Amino acid sequence: MGKRIVIASDSFKGSASSKEVGTYISEGIHSLYPDYETKVFSIADGGEGTVDAILDVNQGEKVTVSVRGPLDSLVDASYAIIDDGRTAVLEMAAASGITLVDSGSLDIMKASTYGTGQMIKSALEHGVERIYIGIGGSATNDGGMGMAAALGVKFFDAQGKELTANGENLSKVASLDASATEGCFDSVELIILSDVTNPLCGSNGATAIYGPQKGASEDLIKVLDEGLANFAQVIKKTLHKDIKDVPGAGAAGGLGAGLMAFLNGQSQRGIDKILQMIHIEEDIKRADLVITGEGRMDGQSINGKAPIGIAAIAKKYGVPTVAIVGSRSLELDEVYHQGIAGVFDIVNRPMTLDAAMADTRSLVLSASRNLIALFGTLTK
Repeated sequence: MGKRIVIASDSFKGSASSKEVGTYISEGIHSLYPDYETKVFSIADGGEGTVDAILDVNQGEKVTVSVRGPLDSLVDASYAIIDDGRTAVLEMAAASGITLVDSGSLDIMKASTYGTGQMIKSALEHGVERIYIGIGGSATNDGGMGMAAALGVKFFDAQGKELTANGENLSKVASLDASATEGCFDSVELIILSDVTNPLCGSNGATAIYGPQKGASEDLIKVLDEGLANFAQVIKKTLHKDIKDVPGAGAAGGLGAGLMAFLNGQSQRGIDKILQMIHIEEDIKRADLVITGEGRMDGQSINGKAPIGIAAIAKKYGVPTVAIVGSRSLELDEVYHQGIAGVFDIVNRPMTLDAAMADTRSLVLSASRNLIALFGTLTK
């Protein structure tokens, strides 16, 4: 009798989307067991792919707007309107993401979340009652200053001169005028989807932990961290909101803090909410096997990443979960403790990263055939 298999892998960044990985796994399964029933879900944890994952199983429309990218050049950013027009789903990476900037052009001091604010403004103009915003994959470290500026908030230096909203000017902010956003979110709920619990500042803050991957040197990390601390102090003095040490304030270069301070944003673990929104639990409950995955599985995978969220649901119903991954670390004990029974990496011979990325489809097909051959034999 055919088995029911739920496939829900995160994307293999740079080589295959969540849906593509899932489709390859399904193809591999059906090449050996054509009678097995497979259902592929697109998933994300708040970063790239969040909008597509939601639209994949929810009726709605995709809205595309031209906004400022992280370094001011125009980009087309898309978000979803679902729930009969009542709910918008955004991902900040579409407007202010690191993939929008060539690695050689990264400029953490100049990068701004202004385009993310423009997306939020567009969603408000659609009359939504609720906004979900995934904030993974940022190129920015401006504390949400740009986002707020796009919604009309003004920032001034000690001489009263209005400042351009970016990381470089965080330390110069002496006062702000947030009257433009007063009352805007009294009747609109804003929910931040993130797997990050870092505070805004300090050794575990936005800049110290995530700044280096955005091109920040040690000297710039110190400058930006001090700038965020100053920004938080001005917010506390003006808005009477102390967001500096709130868990998640440091997400997306401090965008988490800005959303909390200016738009009354409330943070939720991204993967948990997204899995709820794509209604995956009912299918997992009836499955014989769950296959998840991600580009690389290591010790960081337990921190709110998609595969662990999938495994937690499957564990409730006694359904085994295995992972197909682009690569893996040698130490995965904690991953196994979280409910993933086995990890199959796709690299089957010595090869460069570029070669593996170029051959993702055939490598995933091979790994899925290997996995399902074992499963089929063990469950006969």
